[in-house]
Amino acid sequence: MRKLQPGRLVIASHNEGKVREIAELLGPHGVDPVSAAELDLPEPDEIGTTFIDNADLKARAAADLSGLPALADDSGLCVEALGDRPGIFSARWAYAQSQVPAEAGPGEISGERDFNRAMRRVREELEALGPEASRNAHFVCALALCWPDGHSEWFEGRVDGTLVWPPRGDKGFGYDPIFVPAGRDLTFGEMDPAEKHAISHRADAFRKLVAALL
Repeated sequence: MRKLQPGRLVIASHNEGKVREIAELLGPHGVDPVSAAELDLPEPDEIGTTFIDNADLKARAAADLSGLPALADDSGLCVEALGDRPGIFSARWAYAQSQVPAEAGPGEISGERDFNRAMRRVREELEALGPEASRNAHFVCALALCWPDGHSEWFEGRVDGTLVWPPRGDKGFGYDPIFVPAGRDLTFGEMDPAEKHAISHRADAFRKLVAALL
């Protein structure tokens, strides 16, 4: 397994919240993160069928174009009663359904991303199943670290919890305001970053990456 050396590392994402969270997790390890957006790198179409697939293709594209090691995260919310949807399509649920053709990649989606819309869709689909539908859910985070020579390493993390309505808190991003991790009373949207980083799916994946590569 290849070690990651201190220095510049591309965070292969245009999601400001995700880039900020990853940068905070990497901060203590001598890594100098720069986002794909800062380098004006395009977002590749996410055509994979798993979180690992999509993380790998994003990291590989950024490493090839930048000539630097690149780290990509693919993560999403999996709702038990919805057959683990939205899953790898979690970000796409933030667009109006008319803006997202079937199997569309990022370049084929038009309009503004709105996670209030995504959270509302989750609630509506659960309510359609009736009052007994389980609100159990989990977040998954897959990390792929790729070097310009083609070498890759992969890690996956998970956190279980339940969904609540209405959304609570404005400290997170994405689906954080409706997700209460197991054993806690606050949603991810209500937690201070340090508290969330200690228990999140992304933190779980990063602990595995740090132990293996740093």
